[in-house]
Amino acid sequence: MIRKEPALESNGADSAHRDAAVEKFARVLLRRYGVVFRRLLERESLAATWYELGRIYRRCEARGEIRGGYFIAGVSGEQFALPEAIGLLRSIRKAAASNGLIILSAADPLNLQGILTPGPRVAAFPANRISFQAGLPLAALEAGEVRKLATGRVRPTGGLSDDAVSDSQVETALRVGKLRPSLRPYYK
Repeated sequence: MIRKEPALESNGADSAHRDAAVEKFARVLLRRYGVVFRRLLERESLAATWYELGRIYRRCEARGEIRGGYFIAGVSGEQFALPEAIGLLRSIRKAAASNGLIILSAADPLNLQGILTPGPRVAAFPANRISFQAGLPLAALEAGEVRKLATGRVRPTGGLSDDAVSDSQVETALRVGKLRPSLRPYYK
């Protein structure tokens, strides 16, 4: 009587399950960020490699579902984007810069501090917050302490701009800032 090796059967099944899980994860990343690149994996906890994700993204690109290219300046390597994300990136580039102060929860998937923006990373805990002005990080609230990441908004020439916010304004916004999302319907 010949016995089949159970390890071989389970490895094939496990491999198929892993491939399906990695493909689902690849699509989740695309929907979450719009543009996906290798450094985004530093923020994610699933142990999928960029090699595995890249194979899936290149296959989707060949089918015309997504686009590959260079979409975000300062990020090296392959980048893959949803077609609608490319249009949004172009519209942001053409729009006037907003100089308002933005407070972001560190648990938000948009917390790319230390990944896309300069400076150290901010731990992704709901009580932690980051303040931004014109896309640049100013300060972070971590464990109840405010840590400066930059001083005011910097002009391309190197000096501070006229609309720079004070340290006390940033600290107040971090400690008592409203984080309520503004909701809008996606259907009519």
